[in-house]
Amino acid sequence: MKHNLRISVSKKPKYGGIVSCRTISVRERILRFLFGNPMRLSYANVWEPKSINGGAEKYSVSLIIPKSDKKTISQIETAIDNAIKEGASKFGGKIPNKAALKLPLRDGDVERDDEAYQDSYFVNANSTTAPQIVDSKVQPILDRNEVYSGVYARVSITFYAFNSNGNKGIACGLGNIQKVRDGEPLGGRSNAADDFTTLDDEDFLD
Repeated sequence: MKHNLRISVSKKPKYGGIVSCRTISVRERILRFLFGNPMRLSYANVWEPKSINGGAEKYSVSLIIPKSDKKTISQIETAIDNAIKEGASKFGGKIPNKAALKLPLRDGDVERDDEAYQDSYFVNANSTTAPQIVDSKVQPILDRNEVYSGVYARVSITFYAFNSNGNKGIACGLGNIQKVRDGEPLGGRSNAADDFTTLDDEDFLD
């Protein structure tokens, strides 16, 4: 049996291959975090970048994490602590008190008057680079209707320190998105099956 193997090297990621490699920094190895459990997406601006309050256009999403998912919450808190230590240079070479920083893990019961955020924490992630969006088999999703606010997905994110205009804290960069399953749409999107009933051909003749 004869097999053909083709190897190519590219600066840009490609789909369809078996293995892809790239060099990652020590910082990325420490701070890059992949949500193992599916999270619900909200405010999912993942197909086109948008400007918020006149700022630069970015791709963004709010990741809703149930408070019952203590393992994921603990992992996020650890990743944030690591980002604070790695970003000490942003804070004058010293590790500041967390209470003095703006942190990405936020309480939905306190900060959101929204049923979808009840009993949950959330993390807002954004990026100037478009995320790769794939299905459960890691194949690219091309239909934009497949990924929306309300869908459940696994998401890769990166925590990093910032100090700008007097604001200090840890921000969250958006990586890639893997859709896991559909969910009830958020933000007023409805399902056609809920909007309409089945019509017989004769109904159009009345």
